[in-house]
Amino acid sequence: MNIAHWLLRTAQIRPDDPALMVGGTVTDSYARFAARAGALAASLHARGVAPGARVAIHAGNCPEYLIAMFGTWIAGAVAVPVNAKLHPKEAAFILDDSKADLVFVNARLSEPLARHTQVGMVELEGADFRRLTDGSPAGITPRAPPDLAWLFYTSGTTGKPKGVQITHGMLEATSVCYPLDVDPVASGDAALYAAPMSHGAGLYAPIHVRMGARHITPPSGGFDPAEILALCAGHGPASMFMAPTMIRRLTDVARGAGAKGEGIKTIVYGGGPMYRADIEEAVDWFGPRFVQIYGQGECPMAISALSRADVADRTHPNWRARLASVGRAQSLVEVAIGGPDATRLPVGHIGEIMVRGAPVMPGYWNNPEATARTLIDGWLMTGDVGRLDEDGYLTLHDRSKDVIISGGTNIYPREIEEVLLMHPSVHEVSVVGRASTEWGEDVVAFVVVAPGHVLDPAALNAFCLDHIARFKRPKAYLPLPELPKNNYGKVLKTALRQRLNGRAT
Repeated sequence: MNIAHWLLRTAQIRPDDPALMVGGTVTDSYARFAARAGALAASLHARGVAPGARVAIHAGNCPEYLIAMFGTWIAGAVAVPVNAKLHPKEAAFILDDSKADLVFVNARLSEPLARHTQVGMVELEGADFRRLTDGSPAGITPRAPPDLAWLFYTSGTTGKPKGVQITHGMLEATSVCYPLDVDPVASGDAALYAAPMSHGAGLYAPIHVRMGARHITPPSGGFDPAEILALCAGHGPASMFMAPTMIRRLTDVARGAGAKGEGIKTIVYGGGPMYRADIEEAVDWFGPRFVQIYGQGECPMAISALSRADVADRTHPNWRARLASVGRAQSLVEVAIGGPDATRLPVGHIGEIMVRGAPVMPGYWNNPEATARTLIDGWLMTGDVGRLDEDGYLTLHDRSKDVIISGGTNIYPREIEEVLLMHPSVHEVSVVGRASTEWGEDVVAFVVVAPGHVLDPAALNAFCLDHIARFKRPKAYLPLPELPKNNYGKVLKTALRQRLNGRAT
């Protein structure tokens, strides 16, 4: 089934309900949303965009983004989301690799992108886009579940990004898992786009469309914590996706303003490690409004979930361990821990996280070698290292490439980061390995010092020795004003390792 059917069904059921909003202003009802998306599909057909062709969207968050996405699907084409923060050369690579027929783009991005690509552009804010969405709507082009809906490019922190093939069936599976495993959705709810629609936030758009929720884009188009708090207070109940670093910022701003998060229904977090100290502080301040998900582009948003109750629980004997986990497997996947040859390991063993089920990709775009390395006997090999306990809770240790091997012993940076974040002088931290002639690698911590504190290595050493084995404690603490992050808020450990080049002990 083409997932765009969900938009047309909601438009039939709730034609006059508000659908698309900028801040508190309604721009389109569901009837108008569906009509504009259908007209865009007809316009794409008229321009020669055939079913299966790729249509890119290189834009920040705006109502037109959702119109372009659903219009592309109605036409039977494949949406290629391109993060608005990418360099024009990076965006052009994605357009070239995907062989996009057309790109919808923000006006501010069109001229820089035009220097690097010949792909035709339509500015979302311009008269051309309005004309394309004002005609008679086309009917939905049927798409069977194996056919592509999204072509999502990985962040490419370790090389050229790969195109993950996301099918209509995968989007349906991810969407069905949302009310089953994450949070129920009602027609009176709002999806607030605090994170890029080109990533996880956009993947949750279909289920909110199907349930007739409002879709609110902040007027800033980005993540401004004060703006988010004000919008939720005035137009909730609102749910949103955030990276862990965004929750850290939201909590800091809310505490400074004395705002308790009125109007926030749910914050779904994922996309990077959420440290226990940070989520404990957020729950203490905002209350039980948080759900954690774990997924990858290859299994988008749908590997595991840590429920609202588990995130907020402080009574269970194992609540701290559960809070440090990423929850249990979502309803449409099976999760296992594998050894080097993808054989399943017993409960309690640490190994590579493997997943299979309806939300798992069929493979990478035009990259059979990478597909063969990643999909083994039906299992997606995630590259993440973790452990399952006897109750089914999955705890991430690190990416396999981030594990530090010192003196022949595996050391997991996240364990050390969790400890250091409990110290009042540490605001953010990232632990990496530094080449050592004696041990192979030494543990090094890059630290963002909390306001009003100074970096005291002796105090941090003593704190570590109170909580973890001596061999795990960092050999050096290096101050930074901020940690390097990619466009999705993930800490770039590759960049931190590069800082250490030539400094082996």
